[in-house]
Amino acid sequence: MRLGASRCAGVVAACVLACACATTPDHSIYSAGGRSSYAGGRIEEPAKPLQCVPFARAESGVNLVGDAWTWWDLAAGRYQRSNEPKLGSVLLLTGYAGPHRGHVAVVRAIDSSRQIRVDHANWLDDGRIYRDDPVVDVSRDNDWSEVRVWNLRDNTLGARIYPVRGFIGPDRDEATDRVASRD
Repeated sequence: MRLGASRCAGVVAACVLACACATTPDHSIYSAGGRSSYAGGRIEEPAKPLQCVPFARAESGVNLVGDAWTWWDLAAGRYQRSNEPKLGSVLLLTGYAGPHRGHVAVVRAIDSSRQIRVDHANWLDDGRIYRDDPVVDVSRDNDWSEVRVWNLRDNTLGARIYPVRGFIGPDRDEATDRVASRD
């Protein structure tokens, strides 16, 4: 029996999703069985729904405007950019809903070389604020190029892996802060 192309694609997609959900990385945030050993974080309901960009700008002091996915290039020459988290820096995730979609979050704590906690808004497309939300580096080389983000609503580490563009700020780029003098 032959399956149609769309039907076959649906079967393949379901298998891939099932495999991705079945794998549990070995990170300290988990206890036995893959359930949470993390007890923290909170969700806030703002007066009106928020987006991640204005929230991150207000919380971090990194004064950039534009869509989150453009922040890396916008920060060049203005703010320090790094591949390592720093307190108060802005974590930039790219490509999570297509090539021109990004997400920004503010680093609030560094728990280990592979885990940070962030504050961010609209993570689950609900306009809410998520505070003290764990983010785990799942990259092979421990280089913060890929992460999983905690889901405070479900109290589990998300199954999806997000590519990281890097961390912006919180400090300004020293090269642009210099002022020319007559001397």
